[in-house]
Amino acid sequence: MTVMTTAADTGVADIDAAMKAGDHAALVSALVRTASEAQAALAMSSFDQRKATLHAAAGLIREHKAEILSRNEADVARARANGISASFIDRLTLTPARIEGMAAGLDQITGLEDPIGRELARWSRPNGLDIARVATPLGVIGVIYESRPNVTVDAGGLCLIAGNAAILRGGSDSRETSCLLYTSPSPRDQRGSR
Repeated sequence: MTVMTTAADTGVADIDAAMKAGDHAALVSALVRTASEAQAALAMSSFDQRKATLHAAAGLIREHKAEILSRNEADVARARANGISASFIDRLTLTPARIEGMAAGLDQITGLEDPIGRELARWSRPNGLDIARVATPLGVIGVIYESRPNVTVDAGGLCLIAGNAAILRGGSDSRETSCLLYTSPSPRDQRGSR
């Protein structure tokens, strides 16, 4: 039930079980396994499908702006109560303009050329063998970042357009906002199927 990627139901159950048990090794293993399964399907998706997903995600961000702002206010209040610096609070804080910037960023990503299958270099060996270096998805990308909720959207969008799954680990100060941005219902979820 995510905008950026959708995990297999069994993977979600494994992740939930590891989290409840506090087993960090099992959690990381389940996250990587589930992301790898999702990436296998994502790598085979068409560029048009990936672009449509990002446009839908941008629309959902715009549609749920009030809820995003509300969750972000809770994150900011908690950070202030914890004595976090003003510059850190500024990076954590979302405004309507910053939320629109996140959505617009996803729309801009869809204007890029399809990175998958692009020929990066070509050369011939003296024996006549023709060699080409072609761009392919990397697979699963782990991104660890501080409490900047916009990075959740930016990193996820860039990974998705390139056919990669992302394991995102934002700072705990932006937990509420980042979780909402990551788990916004996708258009597929709104139709009732997974």
